[in-house]
Amino acid sequence: MTPRGQFPRPTLLPRRRPPVRSAGWWAVVLPLALMLASDYKLRSREVDQSVGGSADLTVLVEIAIYGFAALYLYYRFGLRPPSRPTTGLLLAAWGFAAYVAMSALWSPYPALGVVRGVQLLITMSVAYVLATRAEPRDLHRLAHAFIAIVLASIAIGVAHPFPRTSRTEDRFNWLFVHPVIAAVYLAVAVLLTASYLIRIETPEHRLWHPAVYFGALGVLSGALVATGTRGAAAGCAAGMLVLLATSRGPRGRVDVVVMGAAVAALAVLAFSDKILAFVARGETAEKLASLNSRTELWALAMRAYAESPVYGRGLGASRGLFLEDIGLGGGHNAFVNALVDNGTVGAAVFAVLLLTLAFVLLLMARHRRLRTDAGLLLGLLAFFLVDSVTTEGLAAPANVSGIWLLIMVAWAEVLRRQGGDPVPAAAVRPEHTGQAIS
Repeated sequence: MTPRGQFPRPTLLPRRRPPVRSAGWWAVVLPLALMLASDYKLRSREVDQSVGGSADLTVLVEIAIYGFAALYLYYRFGLRPPSRPTTGLLLAAWGFAAYVAMSALWSPYPALGVVRGVQLLITMSVAYVLATRAEPRDLHRLAHAFIAIVLASIAIGVAHPFPRTSRTEDRFNWLFVHPVIAAVYLAVAVLLTASYLIRIETPEHRLWHPAVYFGALGVLSGALVATGTRGAAAGCAAGMLVLLATSRGPRGRVDVVVMGAAVAALAVLAFSDKILAFVARGETAEKLASLNSRTELWALAMRAYAESPVYGRGLGASRGLFLEDIGLGGGHNAFVNALVDNGTVGAAVFAVLLLTLAFVLLLMARHRRLRTDAGLLLGLLAFFLVDSVTTEGLAAPANVSGIWLLIMVAWAEVLRRQGGDPVPAAAVRPEHTGQAIS
């Protein structure tokens, strides 16, 4: 304390601020390592090779990274029962992960099913530790690191385009990541960047200058359009609307109506030809009517589901069931994929997880201090639901969509531990004094 009327003595070095609460580097590194190991490839191979259970060096590296994550969690935190009651959202997530992993026992491709099932359980373990031990700062660092990785990936794709197939030669990607998967990374990064750009009430969540977010948003949006992935583009638009409508309360909903109408009118008038070309993507009317052969695939999927409607055909079954008939691997729809692989029981567990997550986030969006993060998560959920109409990643293990679903569960739990808005003083009931009130 300095005497009154005197100024503190100047110091050579400024005083250190108290460190921000953080769970540690693992909260950022482990989730990103699982994503990159699952999706970023330096080689391309046919679907039937992965279904057959053959493992090359890339597959062994992926398995090793998941194994390292499991070992790190064990040596860092051990195997002990939870110290606090498990919430309904975490129970739904564990139920989904456990059932999907168990379905590998009756899969026609046991090697693939067992590997994917173990990977899903490891991912859920990482999400659970995040949910119970991470701090909000950790999730914001994870989001910024994800944006930085996607921006670096765009630079790689521009500087050194890798060989592409005849179906993807005109679509942007990087390394040997399929344009559909690259579009998921880009759309998630777009929503994350937009969320931090509009955070007026909580600027402390920003780690970069607003100009950096604005520039990143332009680069990410351009790359997303360049992938030519219509499902991800539509999902990103839906996610953006939900994000803007929920992140800032009633004011945000007004902004959506005014800005959305203006932007839509401008886009239709100025870029109608380019929009139609992007939607058509050079395909015939017959191809567009069948959603690029997806409706034929879904018809075959319903026949496969009818053969085992209760418990499904087993984890990984949809990757190989349709190769001989239509030449496509996977259900190309998260809900169709869940029905074929996991049956009615697994699809119901999957639906319960999504509905529980949406309900929890909607409740959190009513609190001012949680609104921005809850709105971001609702926007991401809306994106994944729309994108899941044409891709199966949300219901499948070991991919960016499935991993982000469990990260969103963990993020919601971290928000729950922070608590909602404080109760106003006027709302607190006075203590009973034993005197009658006239």
